[in-house]
Amino acid sequence: MKKNKNIILYSTISVVALALIVWFVNAATNKPEPMAYSQGRISIEESNFDFGTINMNNGNVTHEFRLANDSSEVVKIQKAYTSCMCTTAFITDNAGIRYGAFGMAGHGLQNNIDVELMPGETMMLEAVFDPAAHGPSGVGLAQRYVYLETNSAKSPKLEISFQAMVTR
Repeated sequence: MKKNKNIILYSTISVVALALIVWFVNAATNKPEPMAYSQGRISIEESNFDFGTINMNNGNVTHEFRLANDSSEVVKIQKAYTSCMCTTAFITDNAGIRYGAFGMAGHGLQNNIDVELMPGETMMLEAVFDPAAHGPSGVGLAQRYVYLETNSAKSPKLEISFQAMVTR
């Protein structure tokens, strides 16, 4: 009986060891391609906007931010997301293609975008704020952010912000 237990133990150890070896070999051979960084950068004409005083009963407010690639290299926007579920963002390229809605990570909206901003081109980032999203307790100063992650070595993460004094 003890011999059977040893055989089962050694068999189990062998299977686990083999599985680990296969996993390590697979992980080593399936590494993602290294990300190609751009020496270009995206500039934002206005990176902060103040809506002033808004009433939560009047609905969503929006503002567009102009993004420009003033460099000589293509810059790829890889992710877009917001700081709060009350905020969504959309990106519209030069051809009029609208990407989004982008939202707070983990709240069901997409975050990956993978769109290129060519040298000399611009795009529009539309930030949409729902002042009623937090209900009656959401009155007061609201400061929110939209984040863009790019392949730019000079500015890999951009932060665009807005604020509003929310009233009822």
